[in-house]
Amino acid sequence: MNTLVINKEDLSNNIKNIKKYLSKSGVDDNGNPVKIIAVVKANGYGLGIVEYTKFLISQGISFFAVSTIEEALTLRQAGIEEKILMLSPIAIESEVRKLIENNIILTIGSKEDAKIVEKIGKELDKKIRVHLKIDTGFGRYGFVYSKRDEMVEVLKGLQYVQIEGTFTHFSVSFYDDKYTKKQFDRFLDVIAILKLNEIETGILHVCNSAAFLKYPYMHLNAVRIGSAILGRLPFKSIINLKKIGYLETCVTEIKELPKGFNIGYSNSYKTKKETKIAILPCGYMTGINMELGRDMFRFIDKIRYLYNDIKLFFKKQYKTIQIKNKPCRILGRIGAYHVICDITNKDIEIGDKAKIEINPMFIDSNVRREYKE
Repeated sequence: MNTLVINKEDLSNNIKNIKKYLSKSGVDDNGNPVKIIAVVKANGYGLGIVEYTKFLISQGISFFAVSTIEEALTLRQAGIEEKILMLSPIAIESEVRKLIENNIILTIGSKEDAKIVEKIGKELDKKIRVHLKIDTGFGRYGFVYSKRDEMVEVLKGLQYVQIEGTFTHFSVSFYDDKYTKKQFDRFLDVIAILKLNEIETGILHVCNSAAFLKYPYMHLNAVRIGSAILGRLPFKSIINLKKIGYLETCVTEIKELPKGFNIGYSNSYKTKKETKIAILPCGYMTGINMELGRDMFRFIDKIRYLYNDIKLFFKKQYKTIQIKNKPCRILGRIGAYHVICDITNKDIEIGDKAKIEINPMFIDSNVRREYKE
């Protein structure tokens, strides 16, 4: 059976070091400690949204953020009562009602969002808790930062909305300091305009994991931490973070192949000599050899990826994995549900365990999760 293994000690280590680093930024302008908003979207970054959130609660974290209504309701149905922020604005009335019924903090990022929330608040005769989303140059959700008059007009007309926070999202904080600072300055300008018009802004939060580590002066009242807790960042971390999660599987078949025998789809590998192989019941459907979209990275990163792809092509291999703590080379293309490894001259038998480095976010939700001490 394939299992995603999560080491609880390593996870605790990451949370401890994140809190320690956060404490260095001191307190916010009101003298309060900067809050952590733990982002648990994408099935808790692959760690299992309910189990992961409960673990974070045990580590003293009490504010969470999700991206879909399904994620929010899953947490509530699991009995989690802590604060939950819906990061994505929604203008579909039935879904907004469902979120309000379950005490989820909404996000407003447009006139349409605001209109729906105001309507429901008036019907219920109560203030609906929300955060404001400002689009400072991502081009996704939120009030466009430059349309300030329109934003002020919308917000000043709200009577049944309680603004508890305001935020933006950085698009290139992991490598472009100049543009990130530009987004930050745009955000502060919007906050100044809102306050000038006596519009409540609540807690301010702009930092994702990358910005949290790179720009301490941007911590403001709260920071949104996701991938950093898993120790999986697209740059070298300045604090001690351990990579969380690895796939554990086992050998299901062993066989001997003659010299000149093709392996895998497209005959991508041919044995150079008589070769002993092991077959593992996992593949790209369980996240092996998957990675974050390369469109996220700098031009130099893309060149590096291309260079490595070409190098691996001529080597006719992807990488090695561990079987019985022994490195074994992967042969041929990785299939949907199978990986073929060279175990020539290795004492490996059917049933032996294999350990594969993997990003938990790409592991199918049907794969069992196991938290180990």
